Amino acid sequence: MAEPQLTQTRILRFWLPLAATWLMMAVEGPFLAALIARLAEPTYNLAAYGVAYSLALIAEAPVIMLMSAATALARNRRSYLRLRRFTHILSGAVTLVILVTLLPPVFDRLASDLIGLPPEVAYRTHVALLLLLPWPAAIGLRRLYQGVLIRAKLTRWVAYGTILRLGGMTVTGALLALDGRVEGAWVGAAALSAGVCAECAAAALMARRPVRELMRDDAAPSGASASYRGLLGFYYPLALTSLIGLGVHPVVTFFVGNSRAPLESLAVLPVVFSLVFIFRSLGLAYQEVAVALLGDAGENRLPLRRFALGLGAALVAGISVIAWTPLAGLWFRVVSGLSPELAAFAIAPTRILALIPGLTALLSFQRAVHVVRGTTGAITGATVIEVVGVVAVLWLAIGRLDAVGAVGAAAALLIGRFGANLFLAPSLKA
Repeated sequence: MAEPQLTQTRILRFWLPLAATWLMMAVEGPFLAALIARLAEPTYNLAAYGVAYSLALIAEAPVIMLMSAATALARNRRSYLRLRRFTHILSGAVTLVILVTLLPPVFDRLASDLIGLPPEVAYRTHVALLLLLPWPAAIGLRRLYQGVLIRAKLTRWVAYGTILRLGGMTVTGALLALDGRVEGAWVGAAALSAGVCAECAAAALMARRPVRELMRDDAAPSGASASYRGLLGFYYPLALTSLIGLGVHPVVTFFVGNSRAPLESLAVLPVVFSLVFIFRSLGLAYQEVAVALLGDAGENRLPLRRFALGLGAALVAGISVIAWTPLAGLWFRVVSGLSPELAAFAIAPTRILALIPGLTALLSFQRAVHVVRGTTGAITGATVIEVVGVVAVLWLAIGRLDAVGAVGAAAALLIGRFGANLFLAPSLKA
């Protein structure tokens, strides 16, 4: 029986649950930042939470693309079992990376010598990173199960799991904040870990039925999933892409820590990034949609490209309404809880980053084309271009022109993303 024509309405219905999932995850950042901002010593704790989160993101990087891999490759019993074993090994490895980072000699060198954190921020960062220890491995496991759910067209279940994640995070954060004795950075880290662990357990339970269906299909796997070598060849560029891409966050932190107005910049950047991520997340949700719907021969590329362009334009318009109107002050002062001085400091980098959500939606489509083709190396190439651009602009803006850290970082991230989109521009052709 032939598949019905892929209309914009069908794409929208498939995308909405995943968009809701990413949007709920995006709410975590502003919620936790607002919570930390209302506790004692908010500047130190916001900075510590931002640094710990950036370090945890590096450890998380190799597992991020597991959802795309599972969506594309989990087709039968043997391919699923191979992916599951691969996920367990990878999740154990990322946990070991954090454990090594937490060793006092390693962490002290990283925090004091490389990043240049003041002692008030460094010790808060160390404990926050310890509380984030379960976070990357839990993300790896739940992304495997979410990929299985997406391939089975059960995107609503992915959203239901994220509701549980938000509930676990909110309850944990509220209880610790009400206690009054826990540092704000530790409240944020503990809440984040609790929420992700709850979502991982929920995803495993909800994926039981599609997993049973996969286990009944004993067909020989083909393509990248036919062997561990093939799987590694498929996934290695994706993992490297995430590692390089997320690795840029500590680089940004290093430059910002040695810039003009470093403490203010470190304090506002997590808040700014959280706002941008609300809109960027809707574009990130599109990658698995395109992977699942593109077709083995790319036959649905035109309607999916059209949706990506429309989505990108809508996201840029949405964040611009906040960034370029008095709503910016309302968001940063009332919602995020920043002082008037920090709220004013956050407006310029937010305006610079307003194009990022639209470019992210476009990049998600471009990456999906290469995932389906199996040419994942091109995705890595685009990320290398992006990171090189970010580092070059950071060096010029902060190292040579003495720009304010938050402004220089925002400009670098925008220019780097432009580079990635341009590198993958051929994938937009019909």
